[in-house]
Amino acid sequence: MLILQSKNLNPNQLSPLIETAVASVDQAWLRSVVERISIPRHYVAQPENNRQIAAWIEDQFQALGYQAIRQGEYDNILAIPETVSESDFRPKILVGAHYDSKPETPGADDNGSAVAAMLGCAKATFELAQATRNQFNIVFVAFNREEDGLLGSYDFVENYLPASWKLAEVHILEMVGYCDHTPGSQGVPTGLPLKLAHDRGDFLALIANRHSNSLLKPILRVASTYVPGFPVWGLKVFFGLEKKFSDLRRSDHAPFWDRKIPAFMWTDTSEFRNANYHQPTDTPDTLDYEFLQKVTQLLVARCCGVVS
Repeated sequence: MLILQSKNLNPNQLSPLIETAVASVDQAWLRSVVERISIPRHYVAQPENNRQIAAWIEDQFQALGYQAIRQGEYDNILAIPETVSESDFRPKILVGAHYDSKPETPGADDNGSAVAAMLGCAKATFELAQATRNQFNIVFVAFNREEDGLLGSYDFVENYLPASWKLAEVHILEMVGYCDHTPGSQGVPTGLPLKLAHDRGDFLALIANRHSNSLLKPILRVASTYVPGFPVWGLKVFFGLEKKFSDLRRSDHAPFWDRKIPAFMWTDTSEFRNANYHQPTDTPDTLDYEFLQKVTQLLVARCCGVVS
């Protein structure tokens, strides 16, 4: 395993168009999304809330200008630009985040923060595509039942993903809104062969494996270009070692890894930083919205810079 940091990479040349898209990401708007979604919404324990939030997310995608499609028995929500079809052979970026929560928890960080970042990226990239008349080949998926063994994302990958779709990159957002600058606030999963010289929970982590490792440094370079000063760490996992450390597979990127699709998990490292993980205290007031804004800006910059 190898850790890379964005601060150690030289920036690329700035694109004025991408700068415009990055600057459009609004912190207050992201917070409003988190506050709207933060109710207990487990698929089985709170089915009415789960359906309500699914419908709200579907409405948001449609309002932003996307085709919104319910997929599978668990109501994954797929958002596709009008220019994309199942028979479209152009390489695509997929951005995903689960919208369910653990029973009886409001799930502001897990995973309201990620839904906010996903919708923020959908908003910024669609607006840029409209302004420039480009056809951004980016699709978004809000997965259900992540908290029940990744049932939604496994159903999407195994039963829906069109064979014609070439996914150039998959970005799965898993808790991306919690930051703690206190020394000693960052932990490491038990048994993981890593030592962190930096012990503050103030960075975004990107987890890659052998199918996505080659793309990690370019993404970190995008971070140094468009969100300078925002610490982004990347973990390269080699030789299939993610199968030996379950903590590296605990989100909706795992089904894509299993299909050898280049995928990343974006995370604030969940319980290894955030004591509110899977607790009733995972509420909107505990999040750092400047941190969430920076995460979203990096996601926008990467998506706008890759697929057009």
